[in-house]
Amino acid sequence: MLQVGINGYGTIGKRVADAVRAQPDMEVVGVAKTRPNFEAEGAVENGYSLYAAVEERAERFDDAGIELAGMVDEMVERADVVVDACPSGIGAENKSLYDEYDTPALYQGGESADVGDVSFNARANFEDAAGARHVRVVSCNTTGLSRLIAPLREEYGVEKVRATLVRRGGDPAQTGRGPINDILPNPISLPSHHGPDVKTIFPDLAIDTLGLKVPATLMHMHSVNVSLETEPDAEEVRELLENESRLFVVPERMNVDGAGKLKEFAMDRGRPRGDLWENCIWGESVSMEDNDLYLFQAIHQESDVVPENVDAIRAVTNAADARESVETTNDALGIGF
Repeated sequence: MLQVGINGYGTIGKRVADAVRAQPDMEVVGVAKTRPNFEAEGAVENGYSLYAAVEERAERFDDAGIELAGMVDEMVERADVVVDACPSGIGAENKSLYDEYDTPALYQGGESADVGDVSFNARANFEDAAGARHVRVVSCNTTGLSRLIAPLREEYGVEKVRATLVRRGGDPAQTGRGPINDILPNPISLPSHHGPDVKTIFPDLAIDTLGLKVPATLMHMHSVNVSLETEPDAEEVRELLENESRLFVVPERMNVDGAGKLKEFAMDRGRPRGDLWENCIWGESVSMEDNDLYLFQAIHQESDVVPENVDAIRAVTNAADARESVETTNDALGIGF
């Protein structure tokens, strides 16, 4: 059994911990927190060994009546691999800790690409991470775009990708984020960082992206135009996308007209925390004009990178190939509608 430590137990970390626990070949060594908040209490209640991420703050856990298993370096030493789910920028600071114990580490998409030996997406470049010591699992938006682009490149060839990303202001718990009542070009200069980030997965891809930030917390929305090298019809493209396990082509009959109903659908289906691990592509939006493909897709920023982290664990430990890992992850989590 792979022993996995998770440094950070917030929005991503707690989801990754639950996903790792669900796998037949992995165990959670423990999770690390910087402070004794409700998430720290939840970790202990969920049966995870809790480690203090900052030694100077360890006594705060005692004062709050939360039992610690030790300090974060003890967790890193015990782990076969560590998933760093700390806030952006902290992962890079933790890199020396993982090197000290010769423990492979995964980082999240908020880190700079140079934190890792490779940027990772299970559908696109699983093999590139095999045996790597430091791997960056790309962001929620880059994950969503990579999952879409990979099968299109393989089946039809891609001349260029153009994507407009309408981005949520923050996660539901990020009460300090905005805008409150505005629509912001974000960034106002082009391209947004998403295009260059996708190129860490597909270095030769022609892609332009721009972003808007809106007062919403549910999901991101992408308006995507892909110029293909051939001219399939729209139905053929829909069938291709429907055959991808982490793409959910939303059928018109479901009468799902936005992100709110998608979240309601996920909760009705019993998804933990209402998570949508898949890209959600509106089937009726998939259309072709000559060789130009157009579609809308929604990306659940809190959860779509979770199965990617699980697959990256297997990649860096050489525990499975891409097909076996993705199938195991999907089965364990119940991915697919």
